[in-house]
Amino acid sequence: MDKLENYNLYSSIDKNIELMKTIFKNDDTIKFRTFENQNNPKIRCSIIFIDGMVDNRIINENIIKPIVTNSMDSLNEININYFKDQTIISSECEKTRDVLNMVSSVIDGNTVLFLEGSTEALIIESKGWKSRSIEEPDVERAIRGPREGFTESLMINLSLIRRKVKTNNLKFKFTTVGEITYTKLCICYIEGLARQDILDNLYERLNSIKIDGILDSKYIQEYINKEPHSIFETTYNTEKPDVAVAKLLEGRIIIVVDGTPVVISLPYLFIETFQSSDDYYTNYYYASLNRMLRIVGFFLTISTPAIYLSLVTYHQEMIPTPLIMSIYASRLSVPLPTVFELIGLLIVFEILREAGTRMPSYIGQALSIVGALVLGSAAVEAKFVSAPIVIVVGMSGITSLITPTLGGATVIIKLALIVLSSILGLYGYVMGMSFLLLHLLELKSFGVPYMTNLTTFTTQDLKDTVIRAPRQYMKYRPKYLANKDPIRTSGGKRK
Repeated sequence: MDKLENYNLYSSIDKNIELMKTIFKNDDTIKFRTFENQNNPKIRCSIIFIDGMVDNRIINENIIKPIVTNSMDSLNEININYFKDQTIISSECEKTRDVLNMVSSVIDGNTVLFLEGSTEALIIESKGWKSRSIEEPDVERAIRGPREGFTESLMINLSLIRRKVKTNNLKFKFTTVGEITYTKLCICYIEGLARQDILDNLYERLNSIKIDGILDSKYIQEYINKEPHSIFETTYNTEKPDVAVAKLLEGRIIIVVDGTPVVISLPYLFIETFQSSDDYYTNYYYASLNRMLRIVGFFLTISTPAIYLSLVTYHQEMIPTPLIMSIYASRLSVPLPTVFELIGLLIVFEILREAGTRMPSYIGQALSIVGALVLGSAAVEAKFVSAPIVIVVGMSGITSLITPTLGGATVIIKLALIVLSSILGLYGYVMGMSFLLLHLLELKSFGVPYMTNLTTFTTQDLKDTVIRAPRQYMKYRPKYLANKDPIRTSGGKRK
């Protein structure tokens, strides 16, 4: 599209139509409509739009009808400003000579109007494609709190944010990414709360993106991530407007991408993995208990198979005698070593989970539950695996569902710890956990340490981490984000 900058408009609408037909060659969705004023045939116009991208009612009632039926018999001089200011009925109407701007606007769902005798054109707002209604996200089901979720429409998503943050300090900055798709995205932040250095860093990373097209916000996440080889995400994503607004009020930055209901929040900390929007809508005792359960669940899902393997293989003396006798009795006639039992059953569990996810919803859940029960019991009866292995893998799989955002990471960590434990026993497990901790400590999200608030033990830092303190005690925004306004009760006021 960059070559279009060399084109110029003609004063003849016939030549302008030929120009547009050349630009949009072999595209049958491009529609042209030429018409003239009924009282003054000299007033001749032509519009161009894309079928299916516009609201036909706007074109008929707000563009064509006012021009055709208006009394223009006394209008001798062709003046496009007259049409822009006194004829066209539209909330947005822009005069331009830029052919590239016209083409981009037509592709975006607007209508371009050419006037006979004028070398300028009008870009008229006329978007009208169908979009999905606002619904509750399936992945982030709320027990209590707002039920609405983002959609694939950029402007609808921005309106959902604007409705919750009624201040002129809320800023929306648009940009496009994608050499072919020209996907529009919006950077949202609250002026005075967001750190300017993080904003500048984000703009720099977005400007460096070179790709044909952006189809989902995950594309953006991967390109702005400075730790591409890490198994942990350094940016957060959500489908809930209330979660996005909560991040904005803390001083974070939100990226909304056109065509996807998932928005990006940054910077992102590891502890946020164990936080849920429900924590802030329920009693803080119950919310704190749930957070601790999620953290314990994360350690159980990555540690249970490795610790079991270490104890059974290398450290039998640490297991009570009745229990070790029961374990070895169940392993009689099982041909495979314990490590292969674990890895094989974990792979089967992941296959069932993936199959349940990809199958239609009405049979996916039944497939995963029935499949696990049938295969597990059949494998034990056939002496392929021992019964304790099924219990260990089942416990590890169930606890992994507590933190779905860490699903991929937990599988990789789990397998790595099993391999180390099969070689060195508990020493291998401790070594693997040490490597994991060191990796988490060295990660950063837009200059903010990934483990912030977990490496200090001040009262203020712990108020919204492992526990959720009563709201009246959380008067300060996070230190690593607080820019000019660290107190929650004073920021974002209307000027």
